[in-house]
Amino acid sequence: MKLLRYGPAGQEKPGILDAQGAVRDLSGVLPDITSRNLSAQGLDALRRVDPASLPVVAQPGRIGTPYADPGKFICIGLNYSDHAAETGAEVPAEPILFNKWSRATGPDDAIVLPKGSVKTDWEVELGVVIGAKARYVPLADALKHVAGYCVINDVSEREYQIERGGTWDKGKGCDTFGPIGPWLVTPDEVADPQNLAMWLEVNGKRFQNGSTRTMVFGVAYLIHYVSQFVTLYPGDLISTGTPPGVGLGQKPPVYLKDGDVVRLGIDGLGEQTQRVHAWNADLLD
Repeated sequence: MKLLRYGPAGQEKPGILDAQGAVRDLSGVLPDITSRNLSAQGLDALRRVDPASLPVVAQPGRIGTPYADPGKFICIGLNYSDHAAETGAEVPAEPILFNKWSRATGPDDAIVLPKGSVKTDWEVELGVVIGAKARYVPLADALKHVAGYCVINDVSEREYQIERGGTWDKGKGCDTFGPIGPWLVTPDEVADPQNLAMWLEVNGKRFQNGSTRTMVFGVAYLIHYVSQFVTLYPGDLISTGTPPGVGLGQKPPVYLKDGDVVRLGIDGLGEQTQRVHAWNADLLD
């Protein structure tokens, strides 16, 4: 299944993508898609719904986050060896964990630069949505805890992240720095999460071309690993790292500016498009 939500921010309706790529309205089945629907039982109930029986949404307009209440937004740093190399960092011996403080936004919502920012960067990443409580999960059982996968742009302010002291979080958690979606794609439609092509363009120029094949730590290991430190609950989200081609790694570095358009996607998981705006509080909720 490909689950989504559409409509103005705060007024989204639940939907499902049918086999022809049309959005079907799920609001007659449930009021919204929330973390409660991401359990195995909740997803099985939705699978029993025939999309052809649901109304077609001819003009869905804005696409929101795939579910209403993303929980913890946990990210993995330097999880592609070629990305570590382009930033001058060593490949980590264990996964690097950090958090996004920002509320997740829709896949095509604006990226708003923080005041005075000149080093805001892009990162296409595979997102893993948790569907079952995970605590000290054995590696062999880790993928049983996945509700689905999605596209994430791990937008990052590099000055805040690298040059301002402390942890990475301050450069990762700025408002609008967490676009996810357009869909939550259930695992039955993702044959191998470690074999997904991914890409990102800025103003039509391709900067990132990669694959989840080159992850240092795969999806199953990351769920197992994170669950050793914190209990994961349905709706929690793990952003699994980015391949090479980020702005920081260009020679000279290239960063986002007002008016830029970012497009990114992962095979089978959909695409995002964001316009970059200078600081404007009116664009924030």
